Amino acid sequence: MKKLVDVDYRDADVLLLVVDNLNIHTPSALYEVFQPEEARRIIQKLEFHYTPKHASWLNQVEIELSVLSRQCLERRIPNAETLTSEIAAWEKQRNQQKASVYWGFQTKDARRKMQRLYPNLT
Repeated sequence: MKKLVDVDYRDADVLLLVVDNLNIHTPSALYEVFQPEEARRIIQKLEFHYTPKHASWLNQVEIELSVLSRQCLERRIPNAETLTSEIAAWEKQRNQQKASVYWGFQTKDARRKMQRLYPNLT
C-alpha cells in the first residue's frame, strides 16, 4: 500500500481499492506494519471497497487462476520473458476455445443469501 501511495500513484488524491474480505485487507492492518503516523498518512489516501463474501466474480477469477496454474505454471519457468510468453500463449488458446467457468450460483440464491445487497423485485 505504501508503494502504491508513495510511488505508483503518488499524484493521485485518492486510491480506490477493491479488495476481498481477507483480514489483511483492512486499514488496521497498516497499523501492524507502520508507526501510527505513517499508517494514518497512507490510509488517508486509500478508499476501501469490499467485495461481497460470496462474490461469484471473485470465485470465477480464483477458478481461472487455478486453471492457469495447473495448465501452464506447474513447472519451472526460467525467466520473466518466458513466463510472459507462456501465459500469453495459454491465454490465446483459452480464448480461442471460448473456455468459460460454469458458475452454479443463481440470482435467486444470491438474493436469498445476500438479501441486504439485492433489491426485492417482487
